[in-house]
Amino acid sequence: MDISAGQLIIWLIIGALAGSLAGWVTMRSKKGFGRISNLVIGLIGAVLGGFLFDLLNIDLGLGELTLTAEDLIAAFVGSLILIAVIRLIRSR
Repeated sequence: MDISAGQLIIWLIIGALAGSLAGWVTMRSKKGFGRISNLVIGLIGAVLGGFLFDLLNIDLGLGELTLTAEDLIAAFVGSLILIAVIRLIRSR
């Protein structure tokens, strides 16, 4: 898999946005989990959300931009799922 520098930057932006939004929603704090943790949660969430959207054949029809709203939504959903799983594991 060839990943260009541009694609990597887009993934980092989407990961940071999704992770920050998920952190803000779940922690009810503007800071969320912190910059690095938000980024990591967002990147893992993007992979998880992208896999989930592909598996369930979800296409929001939002266009084919390099930085799509669909990618951000999938990353956000994946981030929320990741946070829920982490909290479930920690509570046991």
